[in-house]
Amino acid sequence: MQGTGMKSVGTLLLRLCMLLIAAVLLLQLYFFLQIGWWVDHNPSSTSFMRHRLSELHETVPDAQLQFKWVPYARISNNLKRAIIASEDANFSEHDGVDWDALQQAYEKNTKKGKVVRGGSTITQQLAKNLFLSGERSYLRKGQELVITYMLEFWMDKERIFEIYLNVVEWGNGVFGAEAAAQHYFRTSASNLGASQAARLAVMLPKPRFYDKNRGSAYLSQRTGLILRRMGSAELP
Repeated sequence: MQGTGMKSVGTLLLRLCMLLIAAVLLLQLYFFLQIGWWVDHNPSSTSFMRHRLSELHETVPDAQLQFKWVPYARISNNLKRAIIASEDANFSEHDGVDWDALQQAYEKNTKKGKVVRGGSTITQQLAKNLFLSGERSYLRKGQELVITYMLEFWMDKERIFEIYLNVVEWGNGVFGAEAAAQHYFRTSASNLGASQAARLAVMLPKPRFYDKNRGSAYLSQRTGLILRRMGSAELP
């Protein structure tokens, strides 16, 4: 009887494991097919946008996100160059993950004893924004890498960058280049000047913080540095 009971438990555990594996594979298939759809269809929202809107509704029930999609050609090259210079200098060359940048970030964070540098590429940031949450865990990071390579499989760099520019967070409830240009400078994404673009690029790691602290000394200092780097940024 005891042997039969143990066998039943083993069978149940095996079935549960198989169901879990099947669920994970189905989730990956969903991600893969959804990204394929977005090759020539624009996302109307992302997981991160929905999460932020839910947070805003906790204090302002009728809150709305500032978001307007604009085509790649209608976004200033100044902004494109500034973001590449600030966030991912090797964007046009790597396959989605810049392993050298990750190693450098790890070494710098270890030396400082805290996270001071991320090392994530534009494609990785987009993967997180499209499907995942902002939580930090090895499981989420692993899923982010899988989605990153799916994006690189389906899309060319220009399409990846176009989606990124339109869905990245730029302030409290502010998403995308057009909304950011209007929010901070009362202009369109196509008319952003070099200094305006550099400033927006520097805000990306902590957009809500810089939305509230626009006079930050670091923001001004870093903006000057990115302005000097923009000329060498390679666009996809």
